[in-house]
Amino acid sequence: MSTTDTPTAAAVADARADLYGLLAAALDGETDVLAAAMRDGSLVDVAATLPVGVDAAPLDREDVDEEALSIAFDNLFVVPGPRYVPPMASAHRDDPSESFESDSPFHEEGTAGELLGDPASTMASLYERAGFRPDRGDFPDHVAAQLAFLEATARAATQALESGDDDRAAQFRSLQQKTLSRLGWLDAFHRHVADADTDGAYTALVALTRTVAAWHARDLE
Repeated sequence: MSTTDTPTAAAVADARADLYGLLAAALDGETDVLAAAMRDGSLVDVAATLPVGVDAAPLDREDVDEEALSIAFDNLFVVPGPRYVPPMASAHRDDPSESFESDSPFHEEGTAGELLGDPASTMASLYERAGFRPDRGDFPDHVAAQLAFLEATARAATQALESGDDDRAAQFRSLQQKTLSRLGWLDAFHRHVADADTDGAYTALVALTRTVAAWHARDLE
């Protein structure tokens, strides 16, 4: 990419950073951020720009019950129970690094599900390489931590492009590409959330997140 393209490329990178920041906050339990985005229609607007259809209707509400959103978040992503869906990549992989026993519905001994498995180790290595310390999520492969990393690298790429440093911008795009290539687990995550979500808002949010990530990955190919 030449420096003649810098203003447009920088604007795109900056917009992506804003979006990843919003998605990271929403999937880290900041229900006030999600509620504001639902009221102003910003997530629906994002969905409308994607080349594939995403049912974002549950994210388009003027009257948002933030307490209900908070309860739904806790039931889905925080408190182990009948509706709990772990928001970590390791819990959804089908080839765990070790065999161990667990009564989790997301673990079958020796074949699926774990915590702090290889996905967490891989993400921790990427964070270390970039000098990034995630302040979201409880694990390196928590969806909010991964999205926050994409936000940080997109922001850094923006700054590099604005200063005309194409090589440095390419380094951050490489980190984004490596991260996006490890988000395939969002497909399974979305299916499980859809099965457990009684309201639909978080199902739509995860659907939007996985689609945004997939098309960003295609843009970087």
